[in-house]
Amino acid sequence: MTRVLRTPDEQFVGLSAFAFEPHYVEVDADGVPPVRMHYLDEGPSAGPVALLLHGQPTWSYLYRHVVPVLVAAGVRVVAPDNIGFGRSDKPARPTDYTLARHVSWMRALVTSLDLRDVTLVAQDWGGPIGLSVLAAEPERFARVVAANTILHTADPDLADRLTWAVHGTGSSRVVLEEGLLDYLLHCVRAPELRASDFVGAATMHAPAPEVLAAYDAPFPTSDLTAGLRQMTALLPLTRNDPGARIGRRTWRALESFERPFVTCFSDGDPATRGWDRIFQERVPGARGRDHVTLEGAGHFLQEDAGERLARVVAEVIETT
Repeated sequence: MTRVLRTPDEQFVGLSAFAFEPHYVEVDADGVPPVRMHYLDEGPSAGPVALLLHGQPTWSYLYRHVVPVLVAAGVRVVAPDNIGFGRSDKPARPTDYTLARHVSWMRALVTSLDLRDVTLVAQDWGGPIGLSVLAAEPERFARVVAANTILHTADPDLADRLTWAVHGTGSSRVVLEEGLLDYLLHCVRAPELRASDFVGAATMHAPAPEVLAAYDAPFPTSDLTAGLRQMTALLPLTRNDPGARIGRRTWRALESFERPFVTCFSDGDPATRGWDRIFQERVPGARGRDHVTLEGAGHFLQEDAGERLARVVAEVIETT
């Protein structure tokens, strides 16, 4: 039977620049009991909705500089923590986490809150998860801002398109970036994982010690890190991976998505470099848009350029 853990509330007291009220909703996915998902809900209740999605190893704290700018622009901001992260519940077994369940949990949040006219802001794993929710609930989404994210299928047509290669070749072989494998294997094998190590390594400007401590706050003990470890193992490395099948299904939906789709990638993130061009080419709603490259920012562009990202999102909402 699945054992569900919860980070003690005192871990989240007094975090730097994070004085937001917590909200919770119960979400379901096949094969596991209902769990509690945490989310921020800031700004005018009647305003257009920005759904801010994070990836691994972060949580809604990542968007603390983005939220105030959007609220000042009259936007309602909903920023959830993926199950296994932040203040959300944490099933104890790594195998409790699958990409399909992450999508189901996030879809349950969107439908439970009855979010509509949504601007999806997706970074890192927020892309595969959020775009797959969009594919299942397209009528709820008005526009997308894709920020340093991916949608891997390991298909051969990705060859020579990405800095971090993941693509099939021939009928039964794959080409994989060594750095990606090193990252994945570290998450599986390391005796201890600290979220702050990843954040510190993938930003252009060193975060302050209290900021790094906030990223570690959800994981005071190793038994709370199952989701943190498992998310990297969910990355599709072959065409046969369950995540690749989900990605292909999501791509079919995106290839008919004609609503505004804007890429806002940084210039300092080799892990996602090349994906902005792929989205621009394959999503009809991306054609003719003013796509953005944020200079001087790493993978976690919310840390390096949070207010700039927020202004991009606000402009996309206002002008479309």
